[in-house]
Formats: sequence, structure tokens, C-alpha cells
Amino acid sequence: MKRPVYPFAALVGQERLRLGLLLSVVSPSLSGILVRGEKGTAKSTAVRALADLLPTQRIMQGCPFRLSPEEHDELCPSPPSAPCRSKLCRSNPHSSNPSSSNLEVATVRVPVVELPVGATEDRVAGTIDLERALQEGVRGFEPGLLAAAHRGILYVDEVNLLDDHVVDLLLDSAAMGVNTVEREGISLAHPARFRLVGTMNPEEGELRPQLLDRFGLCVSVEGSQDPLERVEIMRRRSEYEQDPEGFADRWADEQAELAERLDAARRLLPEVKAGQDVLLRIATVCLDAGVDGHRGDLTLLRASTALAAWRGRDAVVVEDIEEVGELVLSHRRRRLPLQEIATGAAPRPGGDR
Repeated sequence: MKRPVYPFAALVGQERLRLGLLLSVVSPSLSGILVRGEKGTAKSTAVRALADLLPTQRIMQGCPFRLSPEEHDELCPSPPSAPCRSKLCRSNPHSSNPSSSNLEVATVRVPVVELPVGATEDRVAGTIDLERALQEGVRGFEPGLLAAAHRGILYVDEVNLLDDHVVDLLLDSAAMGVNTVEREGISLAHPARFRLVGTMNPEEGELRPQLLDRFGLCVSVEGSQDPLERVEIMRRRSEYEQDPEGFADRWADEQAELAERLDAARRLLPEVKAGQDVLLRIATVCLDAGVDGHRGDLTLLRASTALAAWRGRDAVVVEDIEEVGELVLSHRRRRLPLQEIATGAAPRPGGDR
């Protein structure tokens, strides 16, 4: 029996971290979150715990590229020279009868795919299927982690330690939503739209600016300074390690409530509106922060909209901007200190540049 992960609802403290992760589920357009902090601050635990709260999605069962029914006939990337490895699937846009797929539609939970720091380019992007080539004499393609993470979450622990060539792959796929592979006589492109979730310890080095900008949200975490809170962390963790199944059962109701609230927020999100005063406030905050370009403005709007949906409202208010401003702008600002971005206070003389 698979050991249950530590329940998200059982996390102690770390309110900003929990809010950022939940908002990234409510609004996939936020493009994920970067979690920065010292060792032992529940960064990885929180991300892995999020998996049990993710919604479901429809996919073509057995499709190695995790295509939805709507994507399958139009976007199936398997060319005649590298046919699909799924023996059930006989449908691709190059075939004489693209609608003749034998795959069934399945409903599965949105995946969390972990990308190891030492992953090779072949493991990430995909490579030739040597086993199939030897056994069947067919030049097939073995999809990589980018295919597995399509329409899901790609999680990188210690993201700042990734090799540069892997970072380049992530940047290209994040920008285009497509992974293109040209190697060993195989030429194909498949959808690779994912939310990037990374954790890192700043003491071990910083991220390349290009990758840092791809995270919609960023939160810094540190250990609790409250003795009672630290005692509660120890108590809960000890209970989980002694009886993971029993501990998960005790938190099942709270987990179900969180999942239901996330589902309600996702349904409400398209109905949430932002008035002219909200848009003007967002633009002003980003200008005051010295944010380059317009990505910060758009991300702050999306995050504020997601927060309104999470709070059960169909309209964004200025307070939403102030609450998520730190999450959106802390890794994009050039002038205002973190607290001033969140509160909208006037810049101090000699502030950050």
C-alpha cells in the first residue's frame, strides 16, 4: 500500500506559502510558484501535499503525451516515422483516418511530475525508444518529463541547481507551450503546457533571471519563531511518521473541505471581474515597483482575480491587490522594499534599486 503524503491541511503556519500554492491551483494562468527558504521549512512537504487537492481532468487513456480528447485528433504529434508507442492508438493527423482512435477517455487527477536536479536532456525532452527499436524494428519516440507534465505541475526541488541546458528546455517550453525534438532521425513537437513549481535555498545560489521571471508567484519562507508553533510542528510530524494512514484519516475531512473550496473557486474564476479602479491600482503599484514590461501587471491581475475567487467573491477589490502584491512582485521589483509593495506605502529614500 502506498504511503499517504503529509496532508496539506495539517501544515502548521506558513500562511503565505499555503496561499500561494492554493492560488496557483485556482488559476493555472499564474504559471506556478517559486518557494525560497532555508532548509527544513516544509517547502517540499507543502508542494507534495498539494497533489491530493488537485482537480481531475479528462485525458485519452494510454496516450503518452497526456492529450485531452479535444487535443488528440488535432495535436497528436506521432508522425509515420515515429509512430505512437501506444498499441491501442492508431490515430494521428498524418493517418488516413484521424478519428479512428481506439483510446478511451479517462478522468484522472492533475499530475505532479518531479524533475530531478540531475535529469538529462533526454529524460526531460524525450528520446528515441531503443527498446521498441530493438524489439519491433520501429523508430519510436519515448516521451520525457515535459510530456508527462502536460496540463499538470512540473515540480523541481533545488531548481537553482539545474544544469543550464535543462533550464533552456524549460524556458523554451514555458514560453511556447510546445516541446520540439529533433534527434536521431525523429522530428516532432508535442504540447507541453505546465505550471512550474520550484523550491530552492538561496544560500546555494540564485536563479537565472530568465527562469525567475517565468514563475508567476514567489514566496520566501523561514522557520517559525513561536515556541508553541514549533511544538505543534513536532507533534504532528511525529504522529504522521508513526502512523501515516491514521494521521491522514484524521485530517480527511479538512482535506475534503479544502478540495471542495478549490473546486468552487475554479468554477467561480471566469465570473470574477476587475473594475477600472482595480486596474489603475495594479498599474500604479507595478510602476512604483519599477517592474519591467507588462508581465507583472498581468500576473498581479490574475493573482488578485484568483484570490477573489478563493474568497468566494465575483469582483476584485483593492485589498486583494495588497494581499497578493508581495507574492507577485517580490522577485520582479527594482525599487520598492517588499513591505512597501504589499502595502502601497511611499518609497523610502535610498530604497532598493
